Amino acid sequence: MIEPLTLPQPFPTVDDVSDDAYSLRVISPAYASSTGELNAVLQYIYHSFFFGSYGYKDVAEKLVSIAVAEMLHLNLLGKTILALGAAPVYCRCPPACFDFYSAKYVSYSRSLQFMLEDDIIGEKQAICQYDKMLKRLKNTQVKEIIARIRTDEILHLETLDSILSKFKG
Repeated sequence: MIEPLTLPQPFPTVDDVSDDAYSLRVISPAYASSTGELNAVLQYIYHSFFFGSYGYKDVAEKLVSIAVAEMLHLNLLGKTILALGAAPVYCRCPPACFDFYSAKYVSYSRSLQFMLEDDIIGEKQAICQYDKMLKRLKNTQVKEIIARIRTDEILHLETLDSILSKFKG
């Protein structure tokens, strides 16, 4: 079983999170948009297939471990969205059921180097997105959730940078 690539600190719970339309609007894009956690999961799994098929089993497993971490983030965000008062529909801004997520946002590159570069871009976008959310959020419980997810994204970025530098070398 592949372990998620996360920092060894617990995730906050949503136990004390309640209806908050403002926080819901702020965090929703991190859930299921072109730069959201759902897209990250699918992209890492897709890229892992190619790394594995070209004999880079260790890189493929690392990408899957990042995908598993992103699944944990997706799960936590879905629970948070529900606690904030909306159904966690796979769209950009639940509960409005429009602008549904599409797998067209996944990077379908066939070059291993480009895959890593696209994954790095995705992590940088996620970190930037979470930074903007943290500046806008007023709800301390939701801020703790977003800050915790952000720390894992930094770990993912550092890991991908390391893989890419070894890959290029």
